[in-house]
Amino acid sequence: MPQEFILPAIGFGLSAATIPGPLIAYLVNIAATQGWRKAMLVVLAPLITDAPIIVLMSFILGQMPADALRLIQLAGGCMLLFIARSAVEQFRTGVALNGVTEGGAASGTTWRRVLLTGIGMNFLSPGPWLFWATVNGPLLVKSAGYSPGHALMFLLAFYGTFLGGLCCWALLIHQARRLPEKMLRYLMLVTATLLLWFGAGLITAATGVEQFHLWAVIALILGGLLWLGRAPR
Repeated sequence: MPQEFILPAIGFGLSAATIPGPLIAYLVNIAATQGWRKAMLVVLAPLITDAPIIVLMSFILGQMPADALRLIQLAGGCMLLFIARSAVEQFRTGVALNGVTEGGAASGTTWRRVLLTGIGMNFLSPGPWLFWATVNGPLLVKSAGYSPGHALMFLLAFYGTFLGGLCCWALLIHQARRLPEKMLRYLMLVTATLLLWFGAGLITAATGVEQFHLWAVIALILGGLLWLGRAPR
């Protein structure tokens, strides 16, 4: 029955689009500083990266080996910390907020860099790998057992809901750019903190650092980034 796959796919897509994660944090950052047009490039990232993930996790590997997952976590965490540094710099200076036009064009970050960063972030995050290995993957395989049409309906329902939710984020934050600049700067601080949180979480999980050390790691990283941002150029 189609409802066996459509309703869960919509539910999972809604959860993926509403639960805060690295991709949503980066999407909010780009929408606030670069406009909704560039933010749409971040929305495209899952469509580009998920195809090999779906094939590997659903039909070939079945589950991600622990060592490979740790490598993905470590690389993804380092990438998030690098992006967080830019968000901290945006908070400190506010330069990017002054350079965005209604057409969505802004200096500093190219369209290609935004897209490649979104692709790299999604591919290096363990979330999609685990999600397709444990949740979506088995449902996709089950739906494909009925017919290719069932599998296609499952994918359309999931990605229609997921990507639609991401588009809503982009448009909502784009409209929020009309708020006072001070509020937008603190929005940058929020996104920087989220990126630091997710990045530090991935690194601690990959390296086996005790969970209670996470906040200490975040505090040290945030302090270091703020100090680097104030350093003379």
